[in-house]
Formats: sequence, C-alpha cells, structure tokens
Amino acid sequence: MDACTLGDLLDVVGGPALRLHTAPAGQAVPVTEAVLYDGRTPLPRLPGALLLAVGVRAAQAGPLVRAAAEAGLTGVVVRGPDGPVGEAEAHGVALLSVAEDAAWHQVHLLLASAIGARPATASDTGLGDLFALADAIAAGVGGATAIEDPRQRILAYSTVPGQAVDEDRRQGILGLQVPASAENTEQYRRLFAADRPVRLPALTGSDLPRLAMPVRAGGETLGSVWVIDGGALAPDAKDTLVQGAATAALLLLRARAARELARHRGSDLLRRLLEGTTDAPTAAQRLGVTGPARVTAFVLDSTASVPDAERTALRLLDVVRLQCEARYGRHACVLVDGVVYAVLPAPGERHKSLAEDIAGRAGQALRVPVRAALGEVVPDAAGLADSRADADLVLRVLDADLPVATVDEVRPRVTLLRLAEVMGERRELSAGAWRRVLAYDAENGTEYARTLVCWFDAGCDMAGAAKLLAVHPNTCRYRLKQLQQHAGVDLDDPDERLVLWLQLRALAGLSPATA
Repeated sequence: MDACTLGDLLDVVGGPALRLHTAPAGQAVPVTEAVLYDGRTPLPRLPGALLLAVGVRAAQAGPLVRAAAEAGLTGVVVRGPDGPVGEAEAHGVALLSVAEDAAWHQVHLLLASAIGARPATASDTGLGDLFALADAIAAGVGGATAIEDPRQRILAYSTVPGQAVDEDRRQGILGLQVPASAENTEQYRRLFAADRPVRLPALTGSDLPRLAMPVRAGGETLGSVWVIDGGALAPDAKDTLVQGAATAALLLLRARAARELARHRGSDLLRRLLEGTTDAPTAAQRLGVTGPARVTAFVLDSTASVPDAERTALRLLDVVRLQCEARYGRHACVLVDGVVYAVLPAPGERHKSLAEDIAGRAGQALRVPVRAALGEVVPDAAGLADSRADADLVLRVLDADLPVATVDEVRPRVTLLRLAEVMGERRELSAGAWRRVLAYDAENGTEYARTLVCWFDAGCDMAGAAKLLAVHPNTCRYRLKQLQQHAGVDLDDPDERLVLWLQLRALAGLSPATA
C-alpha cells in the first residue's frame, strides 16, 4: 500500500474538519506525519510532515510557512480562514486550516489517526492488503465498505468514488473507531450471533442501512465487514460479502502473525541493544532509533501485592508502549525480567514529566503503583546499554516517597550503591576498621558507628555531630575517644577517616538518618 498522500488525507478528513486553501505541489505529495509547532525549538527537518501552527495567528504565519518550506515539510495547518495563501504558493507549501475554536491536541490526534490509516506502517504489519480488499468488496457489492476488528476499530475502508456514505461512516473513519451507542451495541450483538450476512437498519434518519458479515477463523471472531446500503447493492451482494469475509479472515490471521513476528524480532533486537550484545548502528537503524536518546525503566512497585505479576507486567508494557507511541510514533519498548524499558528520543527536558505521566496512568489502569527510572541521555544508540544500566541503578533507590527520578537527581545515592558493590567484591576494599567498630557495638551495646557517621556528616564538627545525635558535645567527644581506644581507629589520619566514612556509608548502609 502506498504512503498516505495529501489527497488521501483530504478524502478522509476533508470538509468542515480540514479545509485546503492551496496545494502548489498537487495533492499527490506524501504526508508522513502531523507535528505540533514548538516556538521554543528550531523547526526540525521532517520531509512530508504537516506542521500545526500552534500559537501562531493564521494571518501572521508567513514566516512559519517559509521555514516549513526550508525544512521540506508538505504543508502548514493554521487555525482560522485568513492564512498566508500567497506565501504558501510562492514557497510550494500546502496551506490548510481548521476551525477557529478547534483544540490543537484534538486536531493532532485526528490527523495522526487519518495519516496512520494508510501509511507504509500498515503494510509492515500485514494490514496493507486490507485496504485493497475493502475496495474490491465495495466494487463487487456496490457499497462503501469498512473492515473492523472485534473492538470496533476500523482497520481498513474503501475509497471507491461515487458510493454513498453517511455521517456515521465519516465519524468512524476520522477516529478509526466506530462511534459508541446502545443501538450500535445491539447491532453488533446481532451480527456476532450470525454466521451469514445480516441486514441492519439505519440507526438514525440521516444514516443509511448496512449489510454486515462477521469475520471468523476456527471459531474465533477476528472482526467484521460492513457495507453501506445506499440502494444500489448488487444482486449477489451477500455471496460476494461472504467471500470477502473469508479473504479478510486470511489477511487478519496473516497480519496477526506478521505483527507478532515483527514485535518478537523488535523486542529481541532491542533487548540485545540494551545488553550491548549487538551492533548498535545496525540495530538502531532497524528499530528507528536515531540521535541522542535515553532509556527509561518502568516497574511495578515490589512492595505491592500483585496476584498475577507476569500478566500485569505485560499489561504495563502495553500501557507504556501506547503512551510512547502517542507521543513519538513507532516506538522501541521491551519487557525484560519484569522491567519495561522504553527508549525516549532527545531532547530530554520533558522526559521526566512524561515518565511521571505514564507511571501515574499505568498505576491507575493496573491498580498497582508504578515506579520509573530515567538513565543518562546518551549521544547515540551505542550508549543505550549504559543508559539502561543507569536506569537499573535508579530503580534500586526509588521508594514510595520518590517513585520517579532521573539518574542525575539521585547521583550520590547510586554512586554509593555502585561503590558498595565494587568494594564488596574486593577483599582489600571491604576490610578495615569499620568491621571492628560494628562488632564492638554489637558486643557491647554502644553506638560508636552511629556517632562516627554523624560526626563525619557534620564535617568532623563536634557540635554538629552532637546535634545530629541529640546528645551533649561532651558525650560525643567521649564516645569518639573510647572508639579510638577500643577499636583501634586513628581519627587523626584524614585518609583513614575518608575510608571509614565510605565503608560505613556504602558497605554498612549507615547514614545520619538510619544509623
């Protein structure tokens, strides 16, 4: 299936929702995506994109049109009818408009859905042939046709000229979802109870009746095919629809297999990229990961009770993937050992707020608290394994009071964590006076280790240590003197003080708050 063109987009969304003012390059130019204009950042080079002129008055959009032309964009969408048509024609950029009161986020969702209905990504998942099938059924049956999945999402629709359509079809195609209503629910109940084509009456006076057929394979309902009865259906329409539904079943099964295979391969490739066991440039190209990026890890709160943790983790993967795709399009996400990893493209200023939003949404949907850790932003895919390692470390220091954090926000804590691991693996780094201090406290009920940590954290100031300990400075001074005598600690040696502090903080896990 060819990529979406400006003409395709206008066929789906044209009319009151989207008005074309000029298309100097014609309507056959490709439309690859819809992007929101952000005046705070330079306009990226996105050949084929439609730029939504957020925050720019239509009459003042001339400079933005010129910038769009320089960036290779297909067109600019303004809000209101008085856009710079002359500038658009002079620079070869299409100019479109939406209503003055249209919400930009709704416009973006509408255009993204319409563009996403017919691009190359549809063929990548095996759904591209469904559009050709919808056209074939429409031509044979004599009515506009739509193919849906069991959740009433529109997978493909016909574009045969001259066939009658109604508002229900237009709204369904705009959102790629059949509008919900009690009447619709009853019609679907009747349809899925049948094994032959079913004639269904119009839902309203302005709508048209339908001829519909369930799509099944091996007893499993895969979807349905709907044909608008505009009064010109062929005499053998039912037989043609039965044949079309059988073909749709084969295509949907093939599409499912293609999606599962693509997802499996993509997940395996991303897993190896995050492990650093594959060629990073090749993997990045196949996954669509370009330029600077960071790894963000999402995990279910381990302190919460989760009856089916494995299934819930898979649902978490779906939530994270959906939210990331809504913002970035095709996206790299993978579930590894209960942790969902997502690769977020730079710039990273908004990554934390996105992670907080996803964690909050996932927590509400799954009824389990979700934590999120953001690794370092790395210059290219070769550094993603390091960013993943950062995220894994951050996950280990998160808690109920800090459910989401970047590695920079918790750098001291993760540094001590890594130091503890390195020191614990080496005998010469884990040996020393700190063990004698802890052993003496355990045997004699003293608080020398706690006193030491508070003294160190107070900058070796006796009054500051006494305040942390809530004792008199003389008590603190006495403890330190006894400590040197019984544990053989030389507190006059700055090197020994530093090592002792590191060992007590990293290996013993002591701090003024926990000591």
